[in-house]
Amino acid sequence: MKRTSVSFILSLIVTSLVWGQEPWQQLSYPKAAEVATHFQSPPPEYAVTVTWGWDGPVTEEVIIRDLDLAHKRGFRAVTIEAGYDMDNAPYLTEGWFKMVQFAVEQAKARGMRVWIIDEGKYPSGFAGGLFSKKRPDLRMMGLGVAERINTENGQSISRDLPEQTIGVLAVNRDNGENTLLKISKKKIEWKVPAEGNWQLLIIDYNYRTPVTRAVNDSTRAKTRKNSVGDLINPAAVKQFIAWTHEEYKKTLGRELGTTVLGFRGDEPEFAATPWTEGILDLFKEQKGYDVMPYLPYCVHMGRRDPRIELTDKQRRAKADYWDVWSQLYGKHFFGLQAKWCAENGVEHMTHLNNEHRLETLTFTSGDFFRDLREVQIPGVDSIWNQVWPGKNADFVRLPASVAHVYGKPRVLSESYAAYNESPVTVETAEWGVNYQMVRGLNLFEFMFFPASSQEQAKIRQQYTYMADPGFPGMMASVNRACYVMSQGRSDARIAMYFPSLSFWYGDYKPNKIMWTLTQQLMEKQRDFDFVDDEAVAEIMKLKDGSFTNLSGQSYQAVILPSVSAISRSALERLQAFAQGGGKVVIIGDEPKLVVDKSFMAALAPKDLSWAVKEKNIELTDKVMAALPAPDVTLDKPCSVLKVMHKRWQDADVYFLFNEIKEPLKRTITLMGKGTVQQWVTQTGRIKTIPADASSEGRIQLNLEFKPYEAKLLVIGPPL
Repeated sequence: MKRTSVSFILSLIVTSLVWGQEPWQQLSYPKAAEVATHFQSPPPEYAVTVTWGWDGPVTEEVIIRDLDLAHKRGFRAVTIEAGYDMDNAPYLTEGWFKMVQFAVEQAKARGMRVWIIDEGKYPSGFAGGLFSKKRPDLRMMGLGVAERINTENGQSISRDLPEQTIGVLAVNRDNGENTLLKISKKKIEWKVPAEGNWQLLIIDYNYRTPVTRAVNDSTRAKTRKNSVGDLINPAAVKQFIAWTHEEYKKTLGRELGTTVLGFRGDEPEFAATPWTEGILDLFKEQKGYDVMPYLPYCVHMGRRDPRIELTDKQRRAKADYWDVWSQLYGKHFFGLQAKWCAENGVEHMTHLNNEHRLETLTFTSGDFFRDLREVQIPGVDSIWNQVWPGKNADFVRLPASVAHVYGKPRVLSESYAAYNESPVTVETAEWGVNYQMVRGLNLFEFMFFPASSQEQAKIRQQYTYMADPGFPGMMASVNRACYVMSQGRSDARIAMYFPSLSFWYGDYKPNKIMWTLTQQLMEKQRDFDFVDDEAVAEIMKLKDGSFTNLSGQSYQAVILPSVSAISRSALERLQAFAQGGGKVVIIGDEPKLVVDKSFMAALAPKDLSWAVKEKNIELTDKVMAALPAPDVTLDKPCSVLKVMHKRWQDADVYFLFNEIKEPLKRTITLMGKGTVQQWVTQTGRIKTIPADASSEGRIQLNLEFKPYEAKLLVIGPPL
């Protein structure tokens, strides 16, 4: 398995710790008094933003009206989203950029900040249709079934094949039996067996795009008319940046990094197994073998195709291919945009698609951590009532883990899009913020604020919570909480290994186990982060039984959730971690494959006696004894109270949230020294609350929570 290069590690460190020149762009480690200075009125750079949909016609009068209304409702930032019917200023034309310039000037006059969505609807990467229109040679490519040929038993088939053909699979649709036919001079000769129901699948590489919803399509439908660019090809990514970011720079100039905070991406993904010119040579260079005989088995078959059970060798080759293309995706599409933003004083924030379904995300996006680790603000999409009372949505802590591991202060949630099942109210909006904040998120983009008058009546019915009289007060409270929770670093000392390698290998058992353990840890008030293989193998500093990430946060225990594959570098560092006093806990099955250069050559581990092992998929007493001492203990168990712990230079910070609509009372012991103060986000005031020093370095206090109440406590010097 190709490991991360030294230059890439250095670029991560520089991007994470050095590039930002403004406070909101840097990981901070302040004193409590410094944070308190801005608690009442936080800088607008930390504020909740609202998706401002420019469904036309948007005029200067509409912009002035909307910004005044957004400001009145408590928003201190807006996110411009290109919309339909902008006939007066079509997307990415000179008129469009001039209209954006006017909006930025007006936002600046009101002390507001602006984010810009990098696409004309979604997903990011098709530049409003310009790839299809101007650079079709740079469109997205993928592997897929080009043709399906039904056969008759005993039939002799002779067929010339197109140049792009990579293989022909003969599949018995009765039982999934299959064979890869021999191709000679782009031609096949094959006699169909006398028994079975055989179909030929001609597989090729070609231009294949996911559906796009494009502002230049008057039907407003999702179609494939506007192709996404080749996101693993640096030439295509640079062209995307030239059409978008560079043009904004020409128009907005010095407002980049001041009024304009950055660009937001939206659900980039692949529709088919990615392909780009030169990938076969790159694969052979990295993995040491020719993947061509296995490529047909890397194709994601459609619903009408027979289900093929892969052999172990085919699974290994597929995993190697996923390793190669996901490196390119993270390095080029995400890395080049983040690099451009860093060089121009702004931030790149984005979220992927299907974060709540990692099997699908692995197919369409490769690797959650690789995609987002260079992005300045990793994010998640909360839609379709996913974050809602009574539902489990722990997946939202994934981008927070990326941020913690790779030294980033901010984590985005695009929240409340298409909440049709149960409309959002002020109460449920605040509940959703607290639910996500206790899982590490601290920057929110609320949906949705359509600009044009004809769309307001139709669309704003879903978003009437923004017109509620209590909304501005809720906004002020959330802005204060976002500001405070953007300071300092997480103090979670437990890490859970994120099983990307197992997913590439086709093993999704760890996914279910990982989320089971996540829920159990949170119900026991045990904060933790997911960590990826490359962070364990190379990125984090290992010393004296502790892994220290790029945020300066240290882990004393690492949990492996029944993973089937792990890199040799990561496993060797875990062994050194354990031998130095750290705890490695294997829950469920032990790893079967230790990947060095390739999955194809991977072998079983020789000795895992240095790890704590637990077959039961739960946090047994044996497992709990291996974990570091808890930061938070209760007088009696309470699964609905969730806790996040952060550290400032002279204080411990706790965000506690009662997730249910019932009052809650507990005696709580917290790690920390000094005075306990509640930072009341609703008023911006700081008050001392009574507490006792229960033991050295710990504070005990009695707390009462109202239904759905969150509390922000700071233990440190009195203010």
